[in-house]
Amino acid sequence: MTTSATDARRQGLLIVLAGNMLIDALEVSTLVVAMPSIAADLRLSPTAVQWTMSAFALGFGGLMLFGTRLVELLGRRRVYLAGLLLFAAASVVAAFAGDPALLAATRFVKGFCVALTAPTGLAIISTAFEEGPARQKAVSVYSFFGACGFTAGLVLSGVLTAVSWRWTLAFPAPVVLVLFAFCLRLIPAGPAAAGPRRFDAAGATALAGALVALVCAIVSAGSGIRTGIALAVLAVLVAAFVAIERRAPRPLVKAAAVTSGPLIRSALGGAAFNGSYLGLLFVATFQLQARQGWSPLVTALALLPASLPLALTSLSAGRMVRRFGGPPLIAAGAFLALLGYLVYPWEHPPQSYAVDVLPTLLLVGAGFVLAFAPLNMQAASGVPAELRPMAGGVFQAAVQTGAAVAVSSAAVLSERSGGGAALRFVAVLSAFGLLVALTGLLPRRLPRTGAPRSSASELRR
Repeated sequence: MTTSATDARRQGLLIVLAGNMLIDALEVSTLVVAMPSIAADLRLSPTAVQWTMSAFALGFGGLMLFGTRLVELLGRRRVYLAGLLLFAAASVVAAFAGDPALLAATRFVKGFCVALTAPTGLAIISTAFEEGPARQKAVSVYSFFGACGFTAGLVLSGVLTAVSWRWTLAFPAPVVLVLFAFCLRLIPAGPAAAGPRRFDAAGATALAGALVALVCAIVSAGSGIRTGIALAVLAVLVAAFVAIERRAPRPLVKAAAVTSGPLIRSALGGAAFNGSYLGLLFVATFQLQARQGWSPLVTALALLPASLPLALTSLSAGRMVRRFGGPPLIAAGAFLALLGYLVYPWEHPPQSYAVDVLPTLLLVGAGFVLAFAPLNMQAASGVPAELRPMAGGVFQAAVQTGAAVAVSSAAVLSERSGGGAALRFVAVLSAFGLLVALTGLLPRRLPRTGAPRSSASELRR
């Protein structure tokens, strides 16, 4: 194959991978604006309809590490293509679902599919493009499409929900099938791992089940026996996961990958940052549509100031981190986000968009611009190179767990005590994220073993 043909093939590969990354990212936000319509059509309470959001986060976060293992053992091409087909099938089933449990189940499956395809696409790029400017440019394009996905999902959700909320669930299917057809030709066959295949399905099941039990405990809080059962199941599954991982020849999580200070700060900070934002959106979309009478499209456009700045600045995030350092940017971003939640009206639904809603969205959007990329970069900064994929999985699992916990908590508080209680929870969660970020600014002691300065500086990042 000639050089020009090879370059054209690589560019085509990048286009389809970035296109699917866009679909993966917008899937997170497509139901934000559609939730009031889903609740009204299926006669669901806010606590029940929140499963359409939290189930996706649980599938994404709870099975992220298992998805990485599948890719390693079965090969990137096979898993990526299977993930696309399963995603399309789940989209079709979700579009016709009349039962809330089936709808939540399809969302869980789609979350798992994203856990398979999103990191695998990046791994394929890392081998298809030579190290240097070509790979850096490809990764930047891939990341840019991911950053644009949430914004695109909001707008698309507003447009499609005006017709029917079911279109927000159905539209990815034909797009993904088109991408699948191109991927069949363009995605190279990668090597699968040699030796015995140890998937650690038991550990993955225990972890995902524990996260589902956690959300069930939150949703059933105050209901006596159901809460007790959910908490008991949670405790059993957590203990089972720890025991399984300790005995597993190849555990999903190694201690060295979860004891790094930068990773712990990133995981906790990312969970608080993402969770508080989605918790706010959950409350705000019901307030603006159900109480203020805004249409889905108007609501979607109104929420853009919180997500659009990140999409516009994503290509320059790396330069910003190199200039100012990760921890200061994370702390500044967490502070701006908290300030945004504090200025949002707690005691009554927003009356004026310009006064009550827009300042919050602008502050949160600025916080994402500052903190999003540093949180991702910091997660793997203190971890050995061979454990960085695992550290990335742990970080993403924490971020998605934060989303599920925050949305379910906001739904319960909003339904039982009003929007003010839910917004106070969002602010407290954001304040916790700020405290975690501030610990990253504390001076770090150098190791006593005489480690070189470069290693110590990496830990500080």
